[in-house]
Amino acid sequence: MLDIFRGLKSLIRVSHIHIDSPVFRLHYSITVLILIAFSLIVTTRQYVGNPIDCIHTKDIPEDVLNTFCWIHSTFTLTQTHPPNLPYPLFGYPGIKTTVNEKDKKLYKYYQWVCFCLFFQAILFYTPRWLWKSWEGGKIHALMMDLDVGVCSEIEKKQKKKLMIDYLWENLRYHNWWAYKYYLCELLALVNVIGQMFLMNRFFDGAFLMFGFEVIAFLNNDEEERMDPMIRIFPRMTKCTFFKYGVSGDWEKHDCLCILPLNVVNEKIYVFLWFWFIILGLLTFLTVIYRIITIFSPRMRVYLLRMRYRLVRKDAIDLLVRRSKMGDWFLFYMLGENVDSVIFRDVLQELANKLARHNFHHVPGFKGEIQEA
Repeated sequence: MLDIFRGLKSLIRVSHIHIDSPVFRLHYSITVLILIAFSLIVTTRQYVGNPIDCIHTKDIPEDVLNTFCWIHSTFTLTQTHPPNLPYPLFGYPGIKTTVNEKDKKLYKYYQWVCFCLFFQAILFYTPRWLWKSWEGGKIHALMMDLDVGVCSEIEKKQKKKLMIDYLWENLRYHNWWAYKYYLCELLALVNVIGQMFLMNRFFDGAFLMFGFEVIAFLNNDEEERMDPMIRIFPRMTKCTFFKYGVSGDWEKHDCLCILPLNVVNEKIYVFLWFWFIILGLLTFLTVIYRIITIFSPRMRVYLLRMRYRLVRKDAIDLLVRRSKMGDWFLFYMLGENVDSVIFRDVLQELANKLARHNFHHVPGFKGEIQEA
């Protein structure tokens, strides 16, 4: 497992140039890494090991029975286990003589777990792919290797002048660029919520409350608790195999099957349930934060002051007042990547340039909200 993660670490490498928020990076870096690693682990166990082992008779070859039951799905029986009675005292849940075909609960999803995990990883990377194509390398181009700050004074002065000229000439024209990123953050929130419902549908409506049931199971008395993971990922199921007998009639063979792969699957999805809940909450708070920054110039001033203390307060006030929300977002992203001293000089020079020119401006923060 560690070897798998080491190999994926080089595949999904986060750039040192930050063009997004830390929470957004959790979606396309850590989460994608986890999902692909889990997909590879399940694939290895499924296609290299022995994912199913059925009790067979001499009339049916073991490989034939195992392959048939794996492909055509297995089942358990509903309404066969008394409530609040642990299965060691009663027998394994869902395993008894078949009386009514309507009582059968088929398990068709375990063959598709590895593909589902990989598909989930693609969905988590999609907002990142969209933003990377829309961002177009703007931050990288504006940085001009000023993130280190180790260069000659002449070169540093020239690069700062180029950056200031770009910001001056394109001031108030970055709103659409910023809104594209905010849309990607919203898509990331929709994706993580949607994936909870996707997995709930995948597991026949048993996933949304899965984590709460696991917590309740761990807190209950050991002699009275019923493992909720067995209901979604049964470790023992039944399978019915039909074949022609020596007389040409159908013969029915009912067998028990052990699914060791479900021991891995249950641990994976318990972890994913908690991870998606945490990630969803963090992303929701991020979206709320974006909405506040869109409609509140005061908040934008406060955030720039808190993040970049080397820049004069009056310079920050002037920049926010005479620019739009998209410009603020560009300033913030540049400050994340450019050397702090150089970034201070750029913003203060830009503020001085703004102060020397008489822009049309509606005074007061109410007017600023209308302009933003």
